[in-house]
Amino acid sequence: MTEAKNSDRYFEDYTPDEVVIIGEVEVDEEEMISFARAYDPQSIHIDREKAIDGPFNGLIASGWLTGSLMMRFFAQNFLSEISSIASPGLDEVRWLAPVRPGDVLTFRVTTTETRRSQTKPDRGIVKTFTEILNQDEVVVMSTKNVNVIYCRNPA
Repeated sequence: MTEAKNSDRYFEDYTPDEVVIIGEVEVDEEEMISFARAYDPQSIHIDREKAIDGPFNGLIASGWLTGSLMMRFFAQNFLSEISSIASPGLDEVRWLAPVRPGDVLTFRVTTTETRRSQTKPDRGIVKTFTEILNQDEVVVMSTKNVNVIYCRNPA
């Protein structure tokens, strides 16, 4: 497993079965609540008192915040500014365990598939499996990503 850095990578530089850590962040309670107030205003995310009596026995982060934190590190430390074209979407998003204030999240990406486009030889498809783990190494979220990446050597 290696530490990823946003570099001048092209399609050819993404290797199936490669596993990289793309970042780590501590979840800030105020940022968590602010995000939820704006985008996911459920009491389990914004109201400390109600959340205590809720199904998670306390305040938890919106899954969308967790995904947004992942996306920041994915864009900065895995995708390359010179070759990343776009993403047609995610094949799967799973919220597997609650994220709480003060949790330290680590973002791990496994490249699962690479294939050159049959119709556009200047690009390829890179599929990845991203896991977000808390400080106890519990996977709290996972996604299956699809990205379109320019080739260094269009053939």
